[in-house]
Amino acid sequence: MRREQVESTVIRSVGYDVATAVLEIEFTSGDLYRYYAVPPSAHRGLLAADSAGRFFAQRIRPVYPTEQIR
Repeated sequence: MRREQVESTVIRSVGYDVATAVLEIEFTSGDLYRYYAVPPSAHRGLLAADSAGRFFAQRIRPVYPTEQIR
């Protein structure tokens, strides 16, 4: 999945696959996670947020099923 870099102290890059509703987030630590059943609006919100880390912590991490990739 192709990811784009974001301005954040916590998140390095974000990718999204509309067909499968999978959001992929690479953190500055190097950890990579996939979040499932994520609507396009959540992906857009993450990219548009003033603080991507805060948006993630409040609206993605506690809501969507996840899997650590690395």
